[in-house]
Amino acid sequence: MKVLVEADGGSRGNPGPAGYGCVVWSADHSTVLGERQHAIGVTTNNVAEYEGLIAGLEEARRLGADEVEVSMDSKLVVEQMAGRWKVKHPAMAELHQQARSLASTFESVTYRWIPREQNKYADRLANAAMDDAAGLGPPVTAADPPAQAVAVPPSAWTGNRGAPTQLLLLRHGQTDFSRQRRYSGRGNPELTDTGRQQADVAARYLAQRGGVTAVISSPLQRALDTATAAAKALGLDVVVDDDLMETDFGAWEGLTFTEASERDPDLHGNWLRDTSLRPPGGESFDDVQERVRRARDRIVGDHPGGSVLVVSHVTPIKTLLRLALNAGTSILHRLHLDLASLSIAEFYPDGGASVRLVNQTSYLA
Repeated sequence: MKVLVEADGGSRGNPGPAGYGCVVWSADHSTVLGERQHAIGVTTNNVAEYEGLIAGLEEARRLGADEVEVSMDSKLVVEQMAGRWKVKHPAMAELHQQARSLASTFESVTYRWIPREQNKYADRLANAAMDDAAGLGPPVTAADPPAQAVAVPPSAWTGNRGAPTQLLLLRHGQTDFSRQRRYSGRGNPELTDTGRQQADVAARYLAQRGGVTAVISSPLQRALDTATAAAKALGLDVVVDDDLMETDFGAWEGLTFTEASERDPDLHGNWLRDTSLRPPGGESFDDVQERVRRARDRIVGDHPGGSVLVVSHVTPIKTLLRLALNAGTSILHRLHLDLASLSIAEFYPDGGASVRLVNQTSYLA
């Protein structure tokens, strides 16, 4: 897969509060596949430019690219990376080597200088990062030589340093239970014709999007069939993880909301407010969170810096989003996830996390 990387960095004061931004585009420059911005404390323009390039290459690698075309408005970085200019400053030599090492992991990387007005997307991200950096680091005085202005790692500001593991969270397609709005946990209803169509459309979208390095699914048939369609389109195998199963609703399985409420009025009402309570013969939302956290930890540990398609159900997907947001229990009732919808959460190696997308369904229209 070929991608286009645009990167920029800057420093207000040179050295001064600095930041970088980068964006990864599809090969035809029509779709943004990923972006990053970070404040990096007090440093120079050139350090920030190199940091932006490195972040752009990391993002391209995470997306699974093998060919990269880099465009930057830094003549220095472009010419040094292309091998036409020597790297003389010690601070630049280390960053230059880091960028070259990253570049060597692709089949090909090319570098192109562009005017600043053609680099507006990355420039906007870099300026937002510099705004964040304005309060970082000690003040710089005339006595501070540039060589001493060492960049503060982004982890000191955001905690999100390094290449994250991206989880593409796909809910399964329609079943008769979901169509009738019945509790559907450990039961195993099949996809309807509409559900199979939803799975196929989602699979085509994911294949076009590209970058997926693994497919992991709940063992329940509705999720497994949805995952199988996607894996076939992506040329990958499906790995099953039991911890991604839907909540066990026990005696409420197959009942509507009203029927469950009439069967156990007090318990049902309290269950909606207390995540530690279990349906008769079932499991609590706290139980679900414990096993989903185990699944998350396994996936992140097994696929560092990868982009993993996770096919599951409403509660596990909401729980993964909740873990990424470090949110309270109320989010379980405030998030809406449509059938065959896509959400994206990223988990970083240092424990940071972010949510990039919730409930995308545009590809189903």
